[in-house]
Amino acid sequence: MPSPYREIFASPGTRGFSAAGFLGRLPLAMMGIGIVTMVSQVTGRYGLAGALSATVALSAAVIGPQISRLVDRHGQRRVLRPATLISLAAVTGLLISVQLELADWVLFVFSAFVGCVPSVGSMIRSRWAAIYRMNSRKLHTAYSFESVVDEVCFIFGPIVSIGLSTVWFPEAGPLLAAVFLGVGVFWLTAQRGTEPVPHPREQHGKGSALRSPGLQVLVLTFVATGTIFGAIDVVTVAFAEEEGHKALASVVLAIYALGSCLAGVVFGLLHLKGAPARRWLLGVCAMAVSMIPLQLVGSLPFLAAALFVAGLSIAPTMVTTMALVEQHVPRAKLTEGMTWVSTGLAVGIALGSSAAGWVIDSAGADAGYAVPGVAGAAAVVVGLLGYRRLNRPVPQRGGAHEQHDGKPAEHSVA
Repeated sequence: MPSPYREIFASPGTRGFSAAGFLGRLPLAMMGIGIVTMVSQVTGRYGLAGALSATVALSAAVIGPQISRLVDRHGQRRVLRPATLISLAAVTGLLISVQLELADWVLFVFSAFVGCVPSVGSMIRSRWAAIYRMNSRKLHTAYSFESVVDEVCFIFGPIVSIGLSTVWFPEAGPLLAAVFLGVGVFWLTAQRGTEPVPHPREQHGKGSALRSPGLQVLVLTFVATGTIFGAIDVVTVAFAEEEGHKALASVVLAIYALGSCLAGVVFGLLHLKGAPARRWLLGVCAMAVSMIPLQLVGSLPFLAAALFVAGLSIAPTMVTTMALVEQHVPRAKLTEGMTWVSTGLAVGIALGSSAAGWVIDSAGADAGYAVPGVAGAAAVVVGLLGYRRLNRPVPQRGGAHEQHDGKPAEHSVA
């Protein structure tokens, strides 16, 4: 492993919470597709399967920021464990209900409560921020590493989930995702030494982190970015099916994630200077430009190459986004702020999937790539209009105690 990555793991406890975070994040890539596979196999109803998966995603998008807000006030251990238990109970109810072929409304109720899952990625990034807040180079490398972990989850998670549900038994994919969630969250919250110091209500201030103008720009841009991701997933499957090789869709999408993964590794080795807002805007523009070749797709090999190039701009943009969240959100609301970005992404994915499906049904898979193209242009427009807001970071206001290099330290309150 390159030395900058070794350095970030020199601080006590970092290996443990990173490993726990990996397990806890796998369900993000496994649960939705696992539910689709399970329900379609048991009932043969793809429409119901997709609707249940979308319910989980939208529920998580609504509930996730509220969980993170409570985490900022009361700490990860006190909030994440009960929230996770609710989600695990809902998964259990959903699996049993599908097997017993209960009414559809019962399935939707359980799916809504499955969305009570915490944003584990935000919890891990907040721990890195607490440790390396005063060391921008190490924090940059840590955020890059976490983006790589995200991509690894999305490369292997769906493959494992679909494989288990089709080869073993239909409920195997969501069941294993639930196991990973439970083990990951309880292992993470058992590590108290690296848990960020909570900020009670009297230190926390009123209102949501979303009141920050800079965060609003980031979230809106990530709605458009999520639309890109959701549309590409659906259109790629449809395009591969039209080409007569539907099974290769997972390989092509894995190549897309691989491009982002490699870019994240390299980006973490760089020590860039200058305003993060400028790098962020360049990343958003690069992401939009990379959608242009998709409009000319004529074969799966060309599609794979185009998506690999498109993936190169994802991880660097994600890393810079998290750095900007830290600049524009008070420290007492950092976890909530990071989760709002993930929420914007989740909403965009749902929108992109729906819009792409409608275009495919109306005009075919080739036309479907217009959806990520339009979404990329929208992301650039929002980024350009909000660029001035991103250049005005808010004064950081935290509690009296923050963690640096794994140890508590005193800081004045701005």
